[in-house]
Amino acid sequence: MSCGGCVSNLTTALEGVEGVSSVEAEVGHAVVQHEGAHLDALNAAIIGAGFTISTPEFNWSDKAVWKESAHNTKWCLLGCSMGDMGTIAFFQFVYTDSGLATMTIMLLAMMNGLLTSIALETLILSKKMVLLEAFKTACGMSLISMISMEAAMNIVDYLMTGGAMLSLYTIPPMLIAGFLTPWPYNYWRLKKYNKSCC
Repeated sequence: MSCGGCVSNLTTALEGVEGVSSVEAEVGHAVVQHEGAHLDALNAAIIGAGFTISTPEFNWSDKAVWKESAHNTKWCLLGCSMGDMGTIAFFQFVYTDSGLATMTIMLLAMMNGLLTSIALETLILSKKMVLLEAFKTACGMSLISMISMEAAMNIVDYLMTGGAMLSLYTIPPMLIAGFLTPWPYNYWRLKKYNKSCC
């Protein structure tokens, strides 16, 4: 922006975006306050006003993004751990003579963890959108995050117990590993693409 007319054009364009509460613009600089405004809509308004957008350099120091990605990772962990630990508990306490190898039980646990995570996310999203759309969105969430979470939890379980078993001393480390493993990826995905894992 090089003049007052540019400032006025940009301010008008950004104020027209749904969710924008205020715009403070001056030559060479603009600050936009918003609640829920989509990045794509903001970018379209800026480009529509005749300006270009430079991509900011990625960094790992955005505390707000770390906080939001931790919140997203927490929900993903809840969904994954219900299916994962439920499956392990089933084979440990109910169907003890299954004859299945440890790896088979862990693969079943990981698959069930993915399914319960998708189910939980669908339930959460269904409060904001139609059920079918919520399901499609939940299925489109990052499988990389969920699979890394599941793998970390099962590796910790195997290293601590030598098999697929739950105990009071294995569950906390499994949950910690399941949270910490995908968290940086979830931060990166949210920061770079403004997309949540869960």
